[in-house]
Amino acid sequence: MKTIRLVYPQWQGGDIARWIPEVSDPAVAARGYVLGAQLLQFLAPQSDQETYTVPVDVAPGERVVTDGVLDRDAIVRQTEAALAILKAANPDRVVTLGGECSTSVVPFTYMAHRYGGDVAMVWIDAHPDITLPGDPYAGYHAMAVTACMGMGDKKITSALPAAIPAERIMIVGLRDWERDDIRLRQQQLGIAHLAPEDVVDGSDALTGWLRRCGASKVLVHFDMDVLDPSEIIAAVGVVPGGMKMAGVVRLINDIAREKDLVALTVAEPMPRTAMRLQAMLAGLPLMK
Repeated sequence: MKTIRLVYPQWQGGDIARWIPEVSDPAVAARGYVLGAQLLQFLAPQSDQETYTVPVDVAPGERVVTDGVLDRDAIVRQTEAALAILKAANPDRVVTLGGECSTSVVPFTYMAHRYGGDVAMVWIDAHPDITLPGDPYAGYHAMAVTACMGMGDKKITSALPAAIPAERIMIVGLRDWERDDIRLRQQQLGIAHLAPEDVVDGSDALTGWLRRCGASKVLVHFDMDVLDPSEIIAAVGVVPGGMKMAGVVRLINDIAREKDLVALTVAEPMPRTAMRLQAMLAGLPLMK
């Protein structure tokens, strides 16, 4: 079985500078996901897995909302680039190091196609990520789950190789819907969820769902904002009452024991301290 690593430093899906007040330059804050993906690759255990990096545009410029999606055209180009890498590498499994949440969309839909739809998707996240173009927030990372379902901007979704149905999706750690209409949309779409307290003492609620859903393979998305900020602030989101790091590690290992784990994404790293140190170093003499 061939496993690859996909470093996917996509940042365009987020509109998050306002939530990173400790970084004074909004352009630097917006691109924090790039440094975050690089740090995840640096920190991840060494392995002999082939590693590929999705080329991402980091040039400064005006950010534009097109058809309800911020930086839509850049996301389309990067979606196509990520798909080309996966098609050429032809992996059986993929580990993705993001980047914002939408970095799961390409590898997950690729694996859904690779295995003929025989997949379940476990989305470990504080948020449901089911917004759509035209909603008040235009960031594509908040549309990642609906994009995996084939819903959303047609220029993006038409490039994706498969769609994952709602009955094969479970959101774990959900504690912030942000708006009442998003809570209602989740109910209308029929997407199941578990709160942090549902898995704090064990994984039975999730592994039971995995047995019932019928798929033999599983895709796991780990958004770092699911983590409790009282333990660590690793992402943009800082809503209290999240999961502990040890609990997330235990949960994902339990998933892997229950089903064949064919895709794992770690996403939304926002290295606030590292960005401040980066700015400090840039201000020193002899550094440039």
